[in-house]
Amino acid sequence: MKVLFIGDIMGEPGRRAIARTLHKVVAQHAVDLVIGNGENVAGGFGITPELAHELYEMGLAVITTGNHAWDKKEVLDFFRQEPRLLRPANYPDGVPGRGSIVVETPGGERLGVLQVMGRAYMPTLDCPFQVARREVARLKTETRAIIVDMHAEATSEKMAMGHFLDGEVTAVVGTHTHVQTADEQILPKGTAYITDIGMTGPIHSVIGIKKEIAIEKFLTGMPRRFEVASGPAVLSAVLVELDGVVGKAISIQRFRIPD
Repeated sequence: MKVLFIGDIMGEPGRRAIARTLHKVVAQHAVDLVIGNGENVAGGFGITPELAHELYEMGLAVITTGNHAWDKKEVLDFFRQEPRLLRPANYPDGVPGRGSIVVETPGGERLGVLQVMGRAYMPTLDCPFQVARREVARLKTETRAIIVDMHAEATSEKMAMGHFLDGEVTAVVGTHTHVQTADEQILPKGTAYITDIGMTGPIHSVIGIKKEIAIEKFLTGMPRRFEVASGPAVLSAVLVELDGVVGKAISIQRFRIPD
């Protein structure tokens, strides 16, 4: 099985990069399933039902989110209705939505997708490690193939999660920081890992935001309303090839493809 995981999709430029590039990558690499992080798809902050449907129509099977999951209030009921839209599993009980799902490829293979969110420099939630352990055990009753989106700020926390789940899941991939890291690897017990997949969005920006606005904020310390940058965009993703029977990764490859 080959799974493509797309990094944080930033506004219209990110959606445009997917529309122009995804079908080529899927065809060239015989991708079986596509997952993407969509928490920034609505103008850089949050996601709407309409934009989620747009991503599904482009070929995404599952959309993960993160700390910006709730930025658009109209999506709250959609989280309750749409199991393919995930929020971090370590939000408290009673929060709309779910943190994991098992989906099937067109060929009938089953894949578990789990999202947890880190706590270092992030909103305080339940322990992502304890929640991941519990959720992985539950998902394993349905499939051995499991990919975890670790949505976190600190590289150390992401790395710790990778080693914590090494041999227990197929892959741990990092999202949130929007900068692709060059540490893709297969960990000692067979789990694919990368600290951050990177951003799918405008190239000439500061993590997707207009660079002039970001620079002015750093220079002055004054609050500014962030706006998504325009111009050429890039699709950032990782391709994980795995053995679905035993749930081990065979390879992991990162992409950064201009649109």
